[in-house]
Amino acid sequence: MEAGISALGITFGYGVETTAGTKPTAFTQLHRINSIGGITIENEQIDASALEDFVNRYVRGRADTGGSFPVGVNFTPETNAEWKEVISDYTGLEGTGKRMWFETIVPGFEEAFFVVAQPPTAIPQPEFGQNELLVVEMTLTIEEYKGMEEKVAFSATTSF
Repeated sequence: MEAGISALGITFGYGVETTAGTKPTAFTQLHRINSIGGITIENEQIDASALEDFVNRYVRGRADTGGSFPVGVNFTPETNAEWKEVISDYTGLEGTGKRMWFETIVPGFEEAFFVVAQPPTAIPQPEFGQNELLVVEMTLTIEEYKGMEEKVAFSATTSF
């Protein structure tokens, strides 16, 4: 058993449905990803108490993903162009019933993490500080968390 797995080599990208409701068969890698926020699954609690109970009793309710997760991107002219393309690709899907998927591939796993999400409508302004790396945070709105499924290799793209 491994003691743990490094985050080195993790890749992130997106794909668009060619058939509404079906996982894309092609994904494009996004470059210079600095961080990917976690997605939690927290269940609401439904009060199942009755008059005879002296302590509240609960049953598990609907799960909540928190609604969004951040993706930190090393902001360069090239990554700016990549994310403008993501936003444009998403805008092109509007009204078609098709959705955008995001994939996180962790080296060593046969499966990858998938989430159906919406990118921001515009490139947000990053924070600026002295002697710091310029990182922009893209907040993705979660439509549906898929979890781990069979991974799809990223299309060949130029790396930065």
